[in-house]
Amino acid sequence: MEKDCVHVFAPATVANIVCGFDVLGFALDEPGDEVTLRRTDKTGVHLVNITGDGGRLPREAEKNTVSASVMTFLKHIGRTGIGVEIELHKQMPVGSGLGSSAASTVAGLFAINTLLGSPLSRRDLLPFAIQGEALACGHGHADNVAPALLGGITLVRSYEPLDVIALPAPQSLYAAVVFPHVDVPTRDARQMIRTKVSLKEAVVQWGNIAGLVSGLFTADYDLIGRSMHDVLIEPTRAILIPEFYEMRKLAMDAGALGFGISGSGPSVFAFVQSRETAARITSAIQSHLMQQGIESNGYVSGINLEGPREVNS
Repeated sequence: MEKDCVHVFAPATVANIVCGFDVLGFALDEPGDEVTLRRTDKTGVHLVNITGDGGRLPREAEKNTVSASVMTFLKHIGRTGIGVEIELHKQMPVGSGLGSSAASTVAGLFAINTLLGSPLSRRDLLPFAIQGEALACGHGHADNVAPALLGGITLVRSYEPLDVIALPAPQSLYAAVVFPHVDVPTRDARQMIRTKVSLKEAVVQWGNIAGLVSGLFTADYDLIGRSMHDVLIEPTRAILIPEFYEMRKLAMDAGALGFGISGSGPSVFAFVQSRETAARITSAIQSHLMQQGIESNGYVSGINLEGPREVNS
């Protein structure tokens, strides 16, 4: 059934999960972004309001990931003759490494699909979300948009053709997430990555990815922790994040299974086995950062299995 107005929340995500660069990610309960779509008599897609971005996001409909993705969706299903107004409410930091652009894009796509009676499945929306990431970051990858759209933990097995696998989330797996208020642009962080690696390093990396996936399937928390090591990307990106190794020591000393960078940073996260431990680690890291003169946001979350959802306006 088609609707006149839809209000949608889409979650933040942690991409890579340390060793799974560009292929692994999971959805958080919070933070996230919200999008409101309304039908209008004026044909076309109109981006009428953005809040919470500090003026950083483009206001032109063709350049903003939300409205541009909605345009592509409408063209695909042959509904370019309708009119919609879009409001984007950013409730998570831009440039945080928590999939900010992915959350916005997914919220917009889920909203327009819901508004028009859900002609496509969530998985059918993935290619449009990836195109939105390309517009935002210059690189169309699915490690953020897949968990934001499908919920849970996802593995991008292949991009050509696109093949995304839902992985199980052990019941007692929680995340402690901290976003330090420092600037690490995604494009800059990606440009620092080596384009060639040694076979020895590659073997270590794919062994850890396989171990992490196996640990998720068997709910082997010790194996999950042992596998959360990155020899390819983290050593370079950690340079851009102040106090990274100090934060990791605090987390591991407090009982974390593993610790690493969320996406391209500067956010960091730890996997733990209880919400209480996650809260304790988040508080300890934020206190340490404050002592160094660095403000931060902290989040404690389970694995969000739902993904985007319609909410009351």
